Amino acid sequence: MSDRFRLTLGQLNPTVGDLPGNAALAREAWQAGRDAGAQLVALPELFLTGHDAKALLHNPAFQRDVVTHLEALAAHCADGPALALGAPWVEGAKLHNAYLILQGGKIAQRVLQHSPARHSHFDAGPISGPYAVEGLRIGSPIGADGWTGDVAETQAETGAEFLLIPNAAPHQRGAMDRRLNHMVARVIETELPLISLNMVGGQDEAVFDGASFALNPGGKLALHLPAFDRAIAHVDLERAPEGWQIVAGDLAPQPSALERDYRALVVGLRDYFAKAGASKVLVEQTEGRDAALAATIAGDALGSENVRQIAVPVGGDLQSTLHGRLAGLGAAVGADSLALPLRGLMLRALAQDAGEMLLTAQNKSAAAMGQTTVPGDFNPIKDLYQTEVLALCQWRNTTHRAWMRSPAPAALPQREHSQEDSAVDDILRILQEKNGSVGDCIAAGFDQQTAQKVAEHLFNNQPRKNRSAPGPRVTASRPEHPYPAHWRDG
Repeated sequence: MSDRFRLTLGQLNPTVGDLPGNAALAREAWQAGRDAGAQLVALPELFLTGHDAKALLHNPAFQRDVVTHLEALAAHCADGPALALGAPWVEGAKLHNAYLILQGGKIAQRVLQHSPARHSHFDAGPISGPYAVEGLRIGSPIGADGWTGDVAETQAETGAEFLLIPNAAPHQRGAMDRRLNHMVARVIETELPLISLNMVGGQDEAVFDGASFALNPGGKLALHLPAFDRAIAHVDLERAPEGWQIVAGDLAPQPSALERDYRALVVGLRDYFAKAGASKVLVEQTEGRDAALAATIAGDALGSENVRQIAVPVGGDLQSTLHGRLAGLGAAVGADSLALPLRGLMLRALAQDAGEMLLTAQNKSAAAMGQTTVPGDFNPIKDLYQTEVLALCQWRNTTHRAWMRSPAPAALPQREHSQEDSAVDDILRILQEKNGSVGDCIAAGFDQQTAQKVAEHLFNNQPRKNRSAPGPRVTASRPEHPYPAHWRDG
């Protein structure tokens, strides 16, 4: 057995359901690994199908198509390094989240996820032992299996010399630190080197942030790939008397918390439109930060030339015409109640006529408090509170990066919020993110009347929020029962 092992990592961006396209990305990474003399080319969790292909997973024809593509990939990669990638795998009546190792022209080995995440579409499998590639015994806890020690420790006890953990982990605030802490714990428990390999790219509301990394025994960082960028990287392992070590590689600078959020919004919008086959957007031009920030995000994602802003009249001639036409109908119909849907119809018609998709621009504080907006195809600021919109406006006005397709600097409104606006956001955080009650808000020092008002608005507007346009998520998923009746309790 050699004392050196080269591994090629494909931190890439698959598309849900696009088996031919994702297989082509796999062949691209495999060819890069072959050219670099790698023994193994590795891709992330559920790479072949894209993550969260729930509408397809239980379709027998799709399941057969997955196997057909795996077999074709195995045949293509027969003369060169092994290829490891994630895909759904059927055994009997069970559907598993699997990691398949293609070697010698066939599906040679497979690992099944033991502890699927809650609400997963997959069945639990037994703890899989390590698999061998060119004499190196590799353990691969899949995704959530790496969050606790059971699978990694079992694989180490049964002979694994190295841990390769394929992931499909989305960006959430603080998630990178939590991810590192989990992986350091696995390294300390097993005393094995470890690579956490994550995918990149946006898929509906999830934005996978890449930032794959390698740790040596003891927890020292040996490699860190860029956040949010696709990358194909070659990593060397060397065997020393005390065991295998990862040869130190590049440590890509990691973005600040604000930049991570902003980049997630840009990538989420870019990929949502690209994967829908669209390249141009229409944004209603209105006063305030929401529309301005949404248009800037779209420009940074698609290029300013692909973003059109248009102001639709809501007063003046339109309002006068409506009042005149509706005179005599009394309280049954009002001009104000028709202005918003008419604006929406006008914008939708303009967008469709030009082959554009329509952006919504509404922060989640405004949505929770019942403010209305024109419905669109995508809302890039859906998961931002109003104070967070301000923070990103201030950041973007002083920052430009090479990945931004709009010119720098921006000129976004950045008037400070009132104390009441900040209080509303803090109360919403308690109610939504902590599943708290009005009593919890009062205990945190907020006025009872204000807390009760915010809770009632939030409760009453939840059905409308559930029907709103999709948008990138930057906070953790909400609790299973996020709008309990006790919010109304004083």
